[in-house]
Amino acid sequence: MRTFLLLLAYPLLAVADDWPQWMGPKRDNVWREDGILDKFPAGGPKQLWRAEIKGGYGGPAVANGRVYVGDFVSEVDVSKEVYERTNHQGTERLLCFDAVTGKPLWNHAYPCRYTISFPNGPRATPTVDDGLVYFLGAEGNLSCLDAATGKPVWAKDFKVDYKAKTPLWGYAAHPFIDGDTLYCTTGGEGACIVAFDKNTGREKWKALNPTEPGYGPPTIITVGGKRQLIVRHADAATGLDPETGKFLWTVPMKASNGSAIMTPVLAGDILFIGGYSRVCKAMQFKPDGSGVEVLWTGGPRTGLYPVNAQPWVEGDLVYGVCQNGELRCVELKTGKRLWETLKPVGGKGGECATAIPVRHGDRFFLFNEMGELRIAKITPKGYEELGRTKVIDPTGKCGGRDVVFSAPAYANKCLYVRNDKELVCVSLASQPRAASGARP
Repeated sequence: MRTFLLLLAYPLLAVADDWPQWMGPKRDNVWREDGILDKFPAGGPKQLWRAEIKGGYGGPAVANGRVYVGDFVSEVDVSKEVYERTNHQGTERLLCFDAVTGKPLWNHAYPCRYTISFPNGPRATPTVDDGLVYFLGAEGNLSCLDAATGKPVWAKDFKVDYKAKTPLWGYAAHPFIDGDTLYCTTGGEGACIVAFDKNTGREKWKALNPTEPGYGPPTIITVGGKRQLIVRHADAATGLDPETGKFLWTVPMKASNGSAIMTPVLAGDILFIGGYSRVCKAMQFKPDGSGVEVLWTGGPRTGLYPVNAQPWVEGDLVYGVCQNGELRCVELKTGKRLWETLKPVGGKGGECATAIPVRHGDRFFLFNEMGELRIAKITPKGYEELGRTKVIDPTGKCGGRDVVFSAPAYANKCLYVRNDKELVCVSLASQPRAASGARP
């Protein structure tokens, strides 16, 4: 019977969408699959499988029938809050599972000493591209592996290769690929951003020398008919030529505690960047894209300050979850707040309270720090919840709260989500599939 169920399941994967990197196929937190449920069934959606893993914040990536997720095996007690640097020896791993059954397929492991705060495990979501998977560990170990077999192709160690110092909260910028180039937030002298040949690991160029590199990946935009790589580091927002690393422009923007996390977002000719401790700007590009003019800077009653969840723009409005869990709607051109609510995080905010919205059609799926999945409408008029269900237990700590901060993946009509103990696959199909029964 189980073999028959698997034969039914594999054809579904052939026509399903993947989630091969942070924020999905287009890095826009939009889930484009059809055949997804409109409401949660009584008792919650069907759990298809569970697989044992260890600690980590990085979300899973799903591609070509496989799930990839990183973890850290050590004696660290992940239930404790640790704000200072640590010294923990362990093993960092990239794990690969069958997306249908949860069967472990391979793992890539290496010894690693964590010197970071909150030493639960890796922060970055793996990136799968062109038959390769790229994994960035919390201490700056970058691995390029064959996605099918786990065989190493090339590797870098940012601390060795660029004399970089591991950021306090570890390397967290998800590897970003454009064409044949892999961009990484690296650190080290003149190497805040490094462009690598994605196939060989050869350095193409490196650029910028801020006080700290920050924790977020760059992005590529097109303005004035020209492509630019936009980098948000601890001191500023900067535009570079993505082919050469040539400097284009910069706007000072000091990040509190070096916490430059959000990837900048562009709407028309307006670039928005926000962050922890009321650091926020909206900037308008010159017609030729050669520079920007600051439209407004955030204040106590204006703006938006994302931490763990990427904001999004619709028309003239920007939406996002602020540093204490408030989902806000803000006028992009003025910074004026139109509404806010704590409902996505259960009505009670807190330091870095987190809900991660992903659009599906005209509604959103929101995975929050309590391990809940919620369905809601989010419009200029406000937040309307349509349903909620518990999908995984929070195993970490922040501000005295039990939390899970990992971003989930949506693929194969399923939710893939992890905490510090397990990776779970939950069906969100309108016609539920039978559970595989697999559990390593």
